[in-house]
Amino acid sequence: MNVNITGMYEDLPKLVKIILQIFLGGLIAGVYRIIRFAETKNVVTLVVGILVLVTGVGNMIAWIVDLVTEILYNKITVFAA
Repeated sequence: MNVNITGMYEDLPKLVKIILQIFLGGLIAGVYRIIRFAETKNVVTLVVGILVLVTGVGNMIAWIVDLVTEILYNKITVFAA
């Protein structure tokens, strides 16, 4: 059975995802990318996910970028291939 965890997150209503991004965006940014790596095997996505989780500056940047992409495109798009 192939479970697409990032797909389940992407299927949430837009308002719910925006609220989650506002309050938990830094954590979601790293975890989402690491899970996305497991699904797609894109190494860049893994590296960015780890860097977001372990660096404060990366965490803030990813939080802002992911919030903007959720508002504009209804999904996390930057370095989440």
